[in-house]
Formats: sequence, C-alpha cells, structure tokens
Amino acid sequence: MNAKNKSDKTPEKKKRTIIRRLLLVFAVMAFLGILAMFAADCRVERCAAGRIYRDVESVPVREYGLLPGTSRLVHGKYLNTYFFNRIHAVAELYRAGKIKKIIVSGDNSRTDYNETGDMAQELIAEGVAPEDVLSDFAGFRTLDSVVRARNLFGATEITVISQRFHCERAIYLAAQHDIDAIGFEADEVAPQAIRIKLAVREAFARVLAVLDAEILNTKPHFEY
Repeated sequence: MNAKNKSDKTPEKKKRTIIRRLLLVFAVMAFLGILAMFAADCRVERCAAGRIYRDVESVPVREYGLLPGTSRLVHGKYLNTYFFNRIHAVAELYRAGKIKKIIVSGDNSRTDYNETGDMAQELIAEGVAPEDVLSDFAGFRTLDSVVRARNLFGATEITVISQRFHCERAIYLAAQHDIDAIGFEADEVAPQAIRIKLAVREAFARVLAVLDAEILNTKPHFEY
C-alpha cells in the first residue's frame, strides 16, 4: 500500500519540480533583463550628461539640426503632440540662428506613410526656408537618422531636437559613431499614461541601442 502511494505521488512531485525550475528560470531571466535595462540606461544618461539644453539662448550655434522622425498622426486619426512639439522646438532654434540647416530624417518605407515629408511641410509652414530643409527618407530608426546625417550631408556636429529621453539616446548613438552631438529638449506630452508607456518602450530601446553600438555593430538599413 505504501509503495502504491509513493508511486502515485511521483508524477505530481515531478510536475512541481518542473514548475519550480521554470519559475526559477523566469526569475533569473527577469532579473537579467532588469539589470540590462538599468545598465543601458546608466550608459546612455552618462554619455548625454551636460549635453542637452532647454534654454534657446544657451544652445551653441551649429550648422546642422537633426529632427528624428515621428508620425504626424496617432493611429492615423489624432494629431501627435510629440510631433508638433518637436516642430515648434526646431523652428524656435532656427529663428534664433542656432541652427542653419535642418535634417528631417524619417520613415518613408510606404507610399502612404511619409514622416519626412510631413516634417518638412510643417517646418516650411513655420517659416523655415525650403532650401534649409534637408530630407532623409530612410531614417527608419534613431541609429539610421544619426549615422546617415553624417553619411549623406557630412554633418559631424549636430543638434538633435526631440524630447529629452530621445535626445539622450541619439547623443549616445552619435558618440559611438564619432559624431559630436548635443540636444535641444522639446516639450514633453502631459498625459501620464502616455509618458509611462513611452518610458517602458524607451527602456527596451536603450538596451537595443547599446547592443547595436557596442556588441552587434549594427549598420543603418541604408548607409547612403
């Protein structure tokens, strides 16, 4: 009878053992993931420290401003505040003479989606001279935008205009590719839910940025 009971319990014990081991694996993976995010965040922030400006008057004059792409509309319906805040920040720097040429670098991988064209159109509407708007239609990622600014336009010193979190990552990527970058901080978006969602996304983006730059040596989709 005892032997039978012991035999009956064996599959259950094995099941519990497997579950415990799986939970341990997941816990270790989660810990390593959090550690990687923390390390990447520190790496990016340290690289960008002291290189992001908020006051127009304090921004050094540079030939090129870089405006990384984002969609004009959210879900194809609603105006994207991030987009327009960046546009206003670029126009402000341009009018103050802090940048001379503006590289608009966005995604135009589909005929019905053109970040670059939308940004150029809005900048011209803000009073930027059309000849001072330089278009890069293959800025699919921040890495692409930064590296192609140098490869296409010879921009080795740039002012990145975006929200702070994005400026920090762009400055880090620029430093890894021997490009001297500073940032000008566009206004953030107020709704807390949106900012939390982007903070989570940014945490993963920073891990990928460090992997791309320091381990994988990732190149832009199109270098020229």
